[in-house]
Amino acid sequence: MKVIYSVYVDVPSKEHYGQSKQRNDTTEKADITVNAFKKHYTKLVESKRKYADDIGATFMMFGYDLRYQSFEQKLLKVCPDLTGYEVVNFYKIHLLEELSKDYDEILYLDFDAVPLTNESFFDRWDLSKGICVYNNNAQIVKDKEVKHSIRSPSAKYFNCQAMLIDKGLGAKNDVINTGIIGACRDDILKLDFFGKFKDTIDLMTKLRSDTSLYPQNIVDMFRYDNETIFSYKREINKVNIQWLDNEWHYFLDTQNFIPKEIKIVHCVCKDFDLVWRRYA
Repeated sequence: MKVIYSVYVDVPSKEHYGQSKQRNDTTEKADITVNAFKKHYTKLVESKRKYADDIGATFMMFGYDLRYQSFEQKLLKVCPDLTGYEVVNFYKIHLLEELSKDYDEILYLDFDAVPLTNESFFDRWDLSKGICVYNNNAQIVKDKEVKHSIRSPSAKYFNCQAMLIDKGLGAKNDVINTGIIGACRDDILKLDFFGKFKDTIDLMTKLRSDTSLYPQNIVDMFRYDNETIFSYKREINKVNIQWLDNEWHYFLDTQNFIPKEIKIVHCVCKDFDLVWRRYA
C-alpha cells in the first residue's frame, strides 16, 4: 500500500525564526510564506491529491487538529524553546512514522512542493534501496567565519557535525533536505528518528552554548532542526539513502524558470503563480 501526504499549519510569522540572531531571519521574510500559503491553499492541496489519484496512491492532508495539538503539547514538554515552525517540521517526521504502521511505501511532500507529472514516484524510485531525499551539500559554506540563517545548509552541516563529534564519531555528514521524502516501512523504523529523543534534544541544547569546538558565529546558527537530526540519525543508525535528482526535487528560488523535465517542484520562493503557469 502506498500513501502520499502533506502538512499545513498556519504558523504565525513570529514563530518561524524565533530568537535567531541572523539578520536575514525576519518576520517580513516569514510573512511571504504565510500569505502565499493562505492565498494558494486550495490549489496546493488539490495538486497533490490529483497526483496521488493519477498514480493510484492514497492521499492524506494533515493540519491543525487534535492530533497535532496533542503532539505539540508532548513535544513542548521535551523542549519548551521550540518555535511553531520547528514543531510542524517535527510533526511531519512523526507522521512518517505513524503512517508506516499502515503503509508499505510513503511519499511526503512539503506544502510548497507541487507535482508536475503523472509518472509514479514509486515506480521510478525503488524504496527498498533506501530513503529518498535531496542533499544540499553544494550550498554548504565550510568557512568558520560564516554567518548564515538558522535554516541554512551551513548551519545544519556544522550542527550535525558537532553532534557526531560529541558522540566520538566521524565529522562527515550530509545536509539532508526533508521537503520531499520517499521511504519504506523498514527504513523508517531503522532511522528511529524519535528514539531517545530527549537525549538528542539535550545534546543540541548543550551545543548551543558550547564554543569549545566552533566560534560563537557558528554556534549562533544552531537550533532544533529536523533535518539536522535526520542527518545525525542517518549516520548513527547507518540508514541507506538514495539522493533525489533535480527532476524529482527541483528547488525554485530566484531563477524564475522551471525546466520541462521537472517532475516535482519545491517552490521555496513561494511564487506559486509561476508554478501554476507551468502546472497548466
